[in-house]
Amino acid sequence: MLTDPFRLRVLSALASAPDEEGGLGFVARVMDVPGQESLVDALNALEGAGLLSRTSAGTYQLTADAWIRFGRLLASGAQGATPVNIAVGTSPADLPPVAARIAQTLAYRFSSYFSPETVARYVGESYALLSERAHIDRFLPSLTTRFATDRLSALATAKGLVLRGTPEVLFVCVQNAGRSQMAAAILRYLAGDRVHVRTAGSAPASAVHPTVIDALDEIGIPLAAEFPKPLTDEVVQAADYVVTMGCGDACPIYPGRQYMDWSIEDPVGRPIEEVRQIRDDVYSRVKSMLDGMNLQRGSDRP
Repeated sequence: MLTDPFRLRVLSALASAPDEEGGLGFVARVMDVPGQESLVDALNALEGAGLLSRTSAGTYQLTADAWIRFGRLLASGAQGATPVNIAVGTSPADLPPVAARIAQTLAYRFSSYFSPETVARYVGESYALLSERAHIDRFLPSLTTRFATDRLSALATAKGLVLRGTPEVLFVCVQNAGRSQMAAAILRYLAGDRVHVRTAGSAPASAVHPTVIDALDEIGIPLAAEFPKPLTDEVVQAADYVVTMGCGDACPIYPGRQYMDWSIEDPVGRPIEEVRQIRDDVYSRVKSMLDGMNLQRGSDRP
């Protein structure tokens, strides 16, 4: 979406908009565009991609997903622009009650690394992403706790506040409901606690696909407790190895990490026979990657 320079300019203009503005007229003035037809097309495209949302006043604002994934790019590209807070705010008092309780608990857990305001912001963003972007309604509080905990742990690792003695591996696909979940489960099975594994999706689904769970159950690898998670910046920064599968350029690039792109068929909607073939392909690739890490494998597939 943002490889189109015009759309990127539109999003950057809205990133600098005051809270009460952000309408079509504002964007036209900032960009000095005489005609509005191209602006309308760009706004509709960005809204359809989940990067913009429309307020009751008819103005546009960046979604939580847009700020998390592209906030740094937009802030650096806008002249003097200051990113606005996402709707859920950055202090515990501004959060929904259930999210505020989660923030209070995690603020104590991460008190050695982050301020309560930082924890509250990450909890708020995580809550917004899971409820709005991934459309997860059931068990939202527990999923928010797990997602925010993982993000804060990744942030601590990325900043060097926590030093791990194991490699960090991130698997990314589109929905985080098939290929990346398969790869992560298989790597955990083969490597045990010798590797720390995370997953994410550029457009996460609401749940892991049942056929994927069934295919892994057949070889004794559990996956039932996992759920799709949106791709966020800090999990990429924390990773030593980033493996992408069909998500294009959604994953940001940072120096010092080893990036791999695996061309693997998407198991979504496929019969179990084809999902088994995809599972075996993923298994073979994960095993080869693990061999390349020079780590001794734990158990192996029966």
